[in-house]
Amino acid sequence: MKSDLVGQAPQVSAGRRRRYWPAEEKRKIVAESLAPGASMAEVARRHGVNPNLLFTWRRQGLKSASRADAGPVELVRIAIAPEPSGSAGRMEIVVEGARIVVGADVDGAALARVVKALSRR
Repeated sequence: MKSDLVGQAPQVSAGRRRRYWPAEEKRKIVAESLAPGASMAEVARRHGVNPNLLFTWRRQGLKSASRADAGPVELVRIAIAPEPSGSAGRMEIVVEGARIVVGADVDGAALARVVKALSRR
């Protein structure tokens, strides 16, 4: 009877629940799959994980690692204030602590060079 089942996919009962892997276990399995010479299929088989799921965990790990490498997010405080009389068409730009106030007739290329130079400081 057992020989009749060879090569067939296992049956899944309707009441079967999904398996759950704690984050630490996922990290351990992913790290093992990233080792030099490791076979993804073999690592997945050894831990009873579908290889596609292991690929998904690796992709998620790479995404979170790239976010962590990006460094902390820096928020910049801004305030919108009413224009004082006589300053219509004026703009104030603060770059790296330097304050630039320009009029509507400013040369865009010149302003771009100034902002670029200040952002390199």
